[in-house]
Amino acid sequence: MPRIAIAAPHGAGVEAARAIVERGGNALDAALAAAAALTVVYPHQCAVGGDLVALVRPPGGPVRAVLSIGAAARALDVEVLRAAGERMPPGGPLTVTVPGVVAGWAAVHGLGARLGLAALLAPAVALAERGVPVSPGLARAVAARVEVVRADPGLSALLLDGGRPRDVLHQPALAATLSAIGKDWRSFYTGPVVEGLARLGSPLTAADLASHEAELAEPLRRRALGASWSVAPPPTQGASLLAVLTSDGSPLVAARRAERRRDALLGDPRCGPVDLEALLGSDTDVAALAPGPKPAGDTVAVTAVGADGTAVALIQSVFQSFGAGLLEPGTGVVLHNRGSAFSLDPAHPGVARPGARPPHTLCPALAEHEGDLVALGCQGGRAQAWILSQVAADLLAAADPGAVLARPRWVIGSRDLGHPVPTLVLEPGVPRAAELERTAAELDLAVVHEPGLHDDAGHVQVARLAGGRLAAATDLRADGAAAVLECSS
Repeated sequence: MPRIAIAAPHGAGVEAARAIVERGGNALDAALAAAAALTVVYPHQCAVGGDLVALVRPPGGPVRAVLSIGAAARALDVEVLRAAGERMPPGGPLTVTVPGVVAGWAAVHGLGARLGLAALLAPAVALAERGVPVSPGLARAVAARVEVVRADPGLSALLLDGGRPRDVLHQPALAATLSAIGKDWRSFYTGPVVEGLARLGSPLTAADLASHEAELAEPLRRRALGASWSVAPPPTQGASLLAVLTSDGSPLVAARRAERRRDALLGDPRCGPVDLEALLGSDTDVAALAPGPKPAGDTVAVTAVGADGTAVALIQSVFQSFGAGLLEPGTGVVLHNRGSAFSLDPAHPGVARPGARPPHTLCPALAEHEGDLVALGCQGGRAQAWILSQVAADLLAAADPGAVLARPRWVIGSRDLGHPVPTLVLEPGVPRAAELERTAAELDLAVVHEPGLHDDAGHVQVARLAGGRLAAATDLRADGAAAVLECSS
């Protein structure tokens, strides 16, 4: 009888998982059902038009990394982009890379799910057909990016009614797209989405989409905090989390050094060398590193652990809220702006080039220790590594993981957090705040105090098997839910 701990940033994700567990689904089935539901209820943070990175541990087997990260169009004209400015545009059709979510779902499914993909997507299809209330998190995102929403016919039709925010989302076109994916997931890469991209002005072609495949890779592994930690390899920033977890001294110093290494060194290893040892924290002259791109980001994490030892930490994303600011009306698909993370510096490892994958913020993690398992992930854009590092140690052992996630946190960033210069952002009550502020001054970081818990500090989701007992927790900063599910039949 399946027993599964699951957490997601919206309650609809957990309810979708509950329906699947009732049918005998395992942790992978539950996570995929939740992930699909989130593409309906959280279009500001994820969509089938985004990317996916996951870590999957089958019972008794090694952890595998799933990287379904889409590439830039083969017809991308980088010189046109350079002529337009020093940075990639923040949104629009030229920032849309091949969407990886659907192929990522298929890859995760192939690692041990029990039910068919159509069954797993059925709860999401029902949500899209009958309509879902706008959550507080989505309402905040609409308010923050209302000009972007108004500028796009697809987004404005979905989210606004006479210029005012809608209370309920109805998405029949997305329901049809999800139904088609359930019948044949490959159709997503050959069907109406291809024509829709062309209508929106994207250089992506049918050949670009048809050639996309999710990568099954060996994760990066390091021992830290008494456990073995697995993260995804480049082009994700998983190495930055390991660098912070294994560092000595000030966590803020470690985070700032990891941030500068990542910004300067992260790229697509398929297209050129990536200095993995430097990313992991080897001796590097951080001051000598050239700055890299600093785009904003948005994400959802789903974590699930089964009593049988199956574990999954899955993150999918459209990057910035509402991605490229484009919803393709014929399919209901919100398109991501992952291409905005490319550099336009020809010497940068993450330079924009045809067929390259952009540097990626998604940073799921799995920890293992003597039969105990922790699946961990968060929303938080470029700050994911230091957000997770602040909760990692206590989530390994704390009796109440929810209390750990409710604690105040700090983050660092710049334009990704809405600040013009590198900044330390503190929630009220952060432990050792005075020491953090002194260190920030030494690192030439500005300091901002938020009045309460803030979305920028991340939406952490955790599922855990410890001492034979399952537990899950969701972050108060999101609209989430967490539960231990059991088949009643």
